[in-house]
Amino acid sequence: MNSPLLFTVLLCLTLFSYWYGMKRSLKVAGGNEHKKNLTCLPQQFGLLTAMVCGLPALMTLLIFNSAEQLVIEQLFTTTLSANIQSLSSIDLGLYLNNIHSLASSEASKTLLTNINSSNELAMQEQYKAASTLQALKQQARWLKTALVLVIACVSVIVLIKKFSLTFPARQKSETIIRGLLVASSAIAILTTLGIILSVLFESIHFFKSVPISDFMFGTQWSPQAAMRTDQVGGSGSFGAIPLFAGTLLITFIAMLLAVPIGLMIAIYLSQYASAKLRAFAKPMLEVLAGIPTVVYGFFAALTVAPVIRNVGESLGLSVASESALAAGLVMGTMIIPFVSSLSEDAISAVPNALKEASLGMGATQSETVIKVLLPAALPGIVGAILLAVSRAIGETMIVVMAAGMAANLTANPLDSVTTVTVQIVTLLTGDQEFDSPKTLAAFALGLMLFITTLGLNVLALKVVRKYREQYD
Repeated sequence: MNSPLLFTVLLCLTLFSYWYGMKRSLKVAGGNEHKKNLTCLPQQFGLLTAMVCGLPALMTLLIFNSAEQLVIEQLFTTTLSANIQSLSSIDLGLYLNNIHSLASSEASKTLLTNINSSNELAMQEQYKAASTLQALKQQARWLKTALVLVIACVSVIVLIKKFSLTFPARQKSETIIRGLLVASSAIAILTTLGIILSVLFESIHFFKSVPISDFMFGTQWSPQAAMRTDQVGGSGSFGAIPLFAGTLLITFIAMLLAVPIGLMIAIYLSQYASAKLRAFAKPMLEVLAGIPTVVYGFFAALTVAPVIRNVGESLGLSVASESALAAGLVMGTMIIPFVSSLSEDAISAVPNALKEASLGMGATQSETVIKVLLPAALPGIVGAILLAVSRAIGETMIVVMAAGMAANLTANPLDSVTTVTVQIVTLLTGDQEFDSPKTLAAFALGLMLFITTLGLNVLALKVVRKYREQYD
């Protein structure tokens, strides 16, 4: 039985266990008319039975699936001939891939037929190996099915024997649910820690080849291998200042557009617009957030960039065909829904009594918005702006198509620049060796980007704590 079918069977068995647990608890109580004698509701007995049935079996299924391929690979390798096992790791990997292809594309009967009909000794050996691999996989499937179902059934049987009038089913169910919540939180924390450590270790390898001072304060970025010794990239130039300058420049342009417009939209929708207009305008505005970024990239490259270049040339300015201004404006347009929607939610969440008290004191609606609602909603607004900044810093496609990939250290929005994320994608594209400074530079950039984002979070937290209003 394959994993999807086994999961379906386990789900059905769990639902049946819920019903069986309720019926069993009523039987312990002496019938439906005596269920008040139980310390917990029959539904709580059923919920506990379902969790005891499903959770251990599901964990067994997940563990088995994660280790199944590795164990089968090890057992299968031991069945191969000594000549095959003595091959190099690369040749052995190619041989095993060939056997896996034969085992997955041919049925067992076809393999047996090919074993008998093949004239070449090597092909006969490969077909026999594929047949052995199929047999191991089949045995693993049967073992997995039996193990999961036995654990599910035995768990229910052991639990049912403990049912009594005073059995604390609700407390045990809450304990299991609390454990699941703690496990979910731990998974999130461990995943974040794993990401940080993986990036950190690779960055340490990079800084063994390139001094951290050159990376942090260098003004030239040219990680490509040079064709001549007199080129800048002769030994590789890994100064990250142009990348972070380009990232901050495009992000600054995007936020100049997104924050004022987004806040004004949020104020209008929450305080001035009618209910019908709000119900229509907010979903339409949020459609912008669902548009793929590649579409924004096409719009920036084919429409916005030529317009900026034509306007700049008419004013006598030198405008690059791919400019930071074009990428920033389009990125700001994309970010507007993030700022407006979250800010509108924060403003609407302010207690209505504050607004009514301000208006009752004689303040105008504009004064109420500026002096009462916005300070009260400041944490939510700062959170929206921070999310928008993070979204802008992490954007790649718009920058590639509208701003280019040239690592120029400039503050001129009419020049072509690049960002950290674009260079990370560039460094990790194609077949790369993960022991060269060029590839490891991507991890160092990722680490610095993580530190930058963390710094923005800390700064935003301090701003919120300093300027937010406290209300009883």
